[in-house]
Amino acid sequence: MAINRPAVLITGAARRIGAVLARSFGAAGWHVVIHHGFSHAEAETLAAELPRAEVVQCDLTDGDAAEAMVEALAARLPDWRVLVSNAAVFNEDRADRIDPAVFAEAMAVNAAAPVRMAQAFLRSARADGGRRVIQFTDMKVANPNPDFFSYTMAKNALAASVRTLAMAQDDPRDRVYALAPGAMLPSHDQRDEEHLLSGRMNLLGRITEPEELADAALWLSEGWLASGETLFIDSGQHLMTQPRDVLYLARGLT
Repeated sequence: MAINRPAVLITGAARRIGAVLARSFGAAGWHVVIHHGFSHAEAETLAAELPRAEVVQCDLTDGDAAEAMVEALAARLPDWRVLVSNAAVFNEDRADRIDPAVFAEAMAVNAAAPVRMAQAFLRSARADGGRRVIQFTDMKVANPNPDFFSYTMAKNALAASVRTLAMAQDDPRDRVYALAPGAMLPSHDQRDEEHLLSGRMNLLGRITEPEELADAALWLSEGWLASGETLFIDSGQHLMTQPRDVLYLARGLT
């Protein structure tokens, strides 16, 4: 495939928010590399909808494989400008005792793989006008609660990497960013009525739409913001204090 457009790799792009991101970048004229772990049919269907797209597969619990995927793409994409690490696992464990398996998977997928991929991308990718890393963290880094304990630990580890990785870059055109979403789509085992409540538990009392994240990612792809910064796309949820995850706060009201 001859590629004459700027390229973006979006992890976890076959479904949910990742698919929204893929469609938005595709509509904006990008060559979209759709990563999936185990959703091949959905990824191929999405790729067929976009003007220019391709599909790559990688289990992000395997950090070596994640790094190798990036290096292989860097070797053949002539203008790979953006890496968006959207993929994540979101499984419950508790503050009084973490589940070792949940912890290991969360740290591998939500922290280690995105960092290793970003490092490989910044080492190897060719890009006109600089490269952009966009790491998806979570508003929980500013508004923590003890639910989903391993997930929260991993997202905080990823958040810590954003500024430090930005500081390590020699080329001022390269930028490392974070996008921190709040409650947006139904998650975990939420019922629809619980989501309608939890999604409005923010300062603006509104559902934050996935398209707002996509718009923010497209804006960051242009490199206007100083490297190392975080954008919160959460209708002000990170400015609140919430003692539990909104999933459970809403469940108590339904």
